[in-house]
Amino acid sequence: MRYVAPAREAVDPSVFALAPLNGWLDYADWLHGVEWPLIDELNARWPINARERFVAQTRELLDDGLHYEERIAQRGLIATREANWHDLFNAMIWLRYPQLKRALNRQQVADVASFGRRERSRAQYAQTHFDEAGVIVTLKDPSLLELWDRHDWHALFWQRRAAWMDGSILMHVFGHALLEHALMPSKLLVGKALVVMADSQAHGEESVSCCANAIVDGRWLRDPLELRPLPLSGIPGWHVANVDETFHRAAACYQPLREGRSYPAPLRLSR
Repeated sequence: MRYVAPAREAVDPSVFALAPLNGWLDYADWLHGVEWPLIDELNARWPINARERFVAQTRELLDDGLHYEERIAQRGLIATREANWHDLFNAMIWLRYPQLKRALNRQQVADVASFGRRERSRAQYAQTHFDEAGVIVTLKDPSLLELWDRHDWHALFWQRRAAWMDGSILMHVFGHALLEHALMPSKLLVGKALVVMADSQAHGEESVSCCANAIVDGRWLRDPLELRPLPLSGIPGWHVANVDETFHRAAACYQPLREGRSYPAPLRLSR
């Protein structure tokens, strides 16, 4: 069933104090306000030298004949539906992670040129999955990746619960659909993750650049199966029920590893 975000006036303001939305408080005026932010307000947050701009998605705009991604690449115009949660969160992602967004756009446009505007490649599906539900996870302990790759969710989220709070794991939520789904705190969220292994001194921002470079170079996001599922609702503070061990034994977001399923080696952050 297709997800329909709640109306603005129906959103419980308390959701903005919960993960992942509590990580976006620099946009609190757009999220908490009674009125939707205007396109001009979104554009006012760009750096002066940014080439992209948000523009209202109108019939006139769409009649230019360009694919959504082509319009960004050629004209710097990001078609944005007004009074729409999905597109508001997309704008916020653009403003916070422009390097990643530009990397995805570059690869999407290359595949549109190769496959046309109606067909989609495996790489395009991977890029779209990451754009909608992507998470960048930096791990500083290889044993955590072993648990993750086995889908040993009880061990990863309960037995190693402290790792999600002590800096052993760093996360950047990139998928704007994840933020939209988080408007309903009862929903169980699952992200599509790119994983970066790093040393104890690494910062999450370094991992973002590492992933963006790998996407631009064509080394990453060439197939949806590269992405590791990550049940975000198991992370401390992401779902009210996960303080109880029983959640980590039976939560619907915890899917077993399919027979024959394996994941590629993570990126490695080199200094």
